Amino acid sequence: MTKSIVNNIINIAIVLTVAMFFSCTNDPKEVRDFLADKNLPIGEAYNINLRHTDSGRIDIRMKAPLMLDFSNRNFQPYSEFPKGIKIISIEKNGDSITIEGDYAKSYKKTAVSEIKNNVVIINYAQKNKLTTSQIYWDQKTHYYFTEKKFIFYTPSDTIRGTGFEASEDLKKWWVKNQSGIINIKD
Repeated sequence: MTKSIVNNIINIAIVLTVAMFFSCTNDPKEVRDFLADKNLPIGEAYNINLRHTDSGRIDIRMKAPLMLDFSNRNFQPYSEFPKGIKIISIEKNGDSITIEGDYAKSYKKTAVSEIKNNVVIINYAQKNKLTTSQIYWDQKTHYYFTEKKFIFYTPSDTIRGTGFEASEDLKKWWVKNQSGIINIKD
C-alpha cells in the first residue's frame, strides 16, 4: 500500500512539473516591456575591450568596465556606461584622438553621446587637449559641443571659458565665452 502511494505522489509531481514547464512561456516583447517599465536594462556587459577594424586596420578602440543596454526603449534607445568609458580613434597615418569620461550615455537613433564627469579629449598629433565636466558628441557630423566650463590647451595657449564647439579631431574649434590670452598669427 505504501508503494502505491509513493508511486501516486511521484506521478503527481511529474505531471505538475511538466505542466509548469509548458506554462512558463514568456513573449519576448512582454519581457522587454516589463524591463522598460521597471527601467531595467535588457543586457549588461562587463570589462568591454572593443576593437573596430576597417579594411583590416584597427581604427577605433573602446574600453569600459560596464555597459548597460537599454535598446528596449521605444522612444529613445540607448547604451549607458555608468563606470566610465575610453575611446581611442586611430587615423590611417597613425595619429590618435582619445576621449574619456567617468560616465557616458550613447543614443542609438540620433548617434549622439553624452559624456560627463572628468571629460578629457586629446589630439596627440596636434597637441590639443580639452577638459570639461560634460560634452556631447555627434557621431554623424563628427562634432563636439558643450555649454559647460572648459579648459582648452594648445601648444601655445591655455583657454578657459564656458561653451565650446569643435570638430572631432580638435583641429577646428569655436569658443563662446572665453578668458585667457590667445596668440593670433598675422
